[in-house]
Amino acid sequence: MRKPGDRSESIDAMIRVDQAGEYGATRIYQGQLAILGDRHPASRAIHHMAEQEEQHRAFFDRMIVERGVRPTLLQPFWNVAGFALGAVTAAIGPEAAMACTAAVETEIDKHYAQQLDTLGDDDPELSGAIAKFQAEELEHRDHALAAGAENTFGYPVLSAAIRLGCRVAIAAAKRI
Repeated sequence: MRKPGDRSESIDAMIRVDQAGEYGATRIYQGQLAILGDRHPASRAIHHMAEQEEQHRAFFDRMIVERGVRPTLLQPFWNVAGFALGAVTAAIGPEAAMACTAAVETEIDKHYAQQLDTLGDDDPELSGAIAKFQAEELEHRDHALAAGAENTFGYPVLSAAIRLGCRVAIAAAKRI
């Protein structure tokens, strides 16, 4: 039986929050594509990033089942909030959509780095996947920056708000 604070509980929380985050990312990109459509020049890159996020989510979906981890109870909220965030930023413009991506991926990079430090060599399957996904998230961030994310009106405020939202979502999904 697991005791509060034991190592397996910490790994369960990692899997729960990572699955929720990857699900949220897929919804952000769906919201962006709903506004920008398939013909916008940014859509090809967004489709590519969305496909990678879907692969990440599928991995964590599998981990939840195989390891018997309780998923977050906030999934319905992430469904709506992720789509809304993507749609609103895309409605502002393609650079704002990229600002959203840059902000989210900056936080996810930090989050995954902390998880890798915590895991060490204890769970090679999980740490290997997280390291791979972290590299892909950094590619997303770098693409978003190269596509003009920082040119968005009010970028520092928008980025800070989205990053704060990510930190709140991570903390909530670990517990709820």
